[in-house]
Amino acid sequence: MDVPFLDLQAAYLELRSDIDQACRRVLGSGWYLHGPENEAFEAEFAAYCENAHCVTVGSGCDALELSLLALGVGQGDEVIVPSHTFIATWLAVSRVGAVPVPVEPEGVSHTLDPELVEQAITPRTAAILPVHLYGHPADLDALRAIADRHGLALVEDVAQAVGARQRGHRIGAGSTAAAFSFYPGKNLGALGDGGAVVTTDPTLAERIRLLRNYGSKQKYVHEVRGTNARLDELQAAVLRVKLRHLDDWNARRTTLAQHYQTELKDLPGITLPEAHPWADSAWHLFVLRCQNRDRLQGQLSDAGVQTLIHYPTPVHLSPAYTDLGLPPGTFPRAESLAGEVLSLPIGPHLSRGAADHVIATLKAAV
Repeated sequence: MDVPFLDLQAAYLELRSDIDQACRRVLGSGWYLHGPENEAFEAEFAAYCENAHCVTVGSGCDALELSLLALGVGQGDEVIVPSHTFIATWLAVSRVGAVPVPVEPEGVSHTLDPELVEQAITPRTAAILPVHLYGHPADLDALRAIADRHGLALVEDVAQAVGARQRGHRIGAGSTAAAFSFYPGKNLGALGDGGAVVTTDPTLAERIRLLRNYGSKQKYVHEVRGTNARLDELQAAVLRVKLRHLDDWNARRTTLAQHYQTELKDLPGITLPEAHPWADSAWHLFVLRCQNRDRLQGQLSDAGVQTLIHYPTPVHLSPAYTDLGLPPGTFPRAESLAGEVLSLPIGPHLSRGAADHVIATLKAAV
């Protein structure tokens, strides 16, 4: 049996009639940028996230970058980031002229360790940028307390955790700046790139609206040096359809994650993902830590099971960040994770039979 890591075609086929109708509506309207679909999606997504304002942008990286810019983070500033994350988190910091300051993850969810965050703050620190990793929320209560105590901005990277909850509230609820990605493989995925920022602050929302559109509210009147980071109407229309199914699709992911947890417990050399009792993960990924990871991945591949590694190279060891002068051994937790993590197939369209094939193959390999 062949088991893909994620079946994007199945997501389209389930909603084919509604998605096709939404696309035809946009095509027939003749309005393809910043029209009624964007306006409606912004309102619907803000409400879903239990927040007041949503501003759509061109990608998740745009959402992070424009949030930092709108908050005044720039040249000479430092921004605390996770040592274990996708490089986009760091790139957004670099793009605004600030310096990423990595901090190691804690041991349960592998999100930012609040105790280490406090130790990393300097007079140049302007913001903390936690990532809600693999679908599991970072400890926002602790991080907000630190940010408030030191007068720092808190910008959340929610690329992997749309629909997740912490302490009963959705990620994004009450956030000054929560940045989302709608890359096709995300839990709420468009048919191309896309992103959004949700915020409690109307002034910040308007600033991001200005920045995303060449710094212009009125055509040919450019108030600031902005950029082109707009979500097109087709993507907004598709996202409106998928948003109505997001909670159901996340529930399916949770059921599969629980099945994996039950069937794979106590396997030698395998550490299953954990969750804090105050968190409800969106289960964007189901990430094992395992000995002999590369051999195990090869055996799963031979049996038709596609797996991925999130992430094989710590960002501080990537060629893009050699200028920071952070040699191997600087961040041992991130480096250990890079050598051990393996992501199993999980998604709302993975059948129980396919999941059982993954489980049987993994047990046999171990």
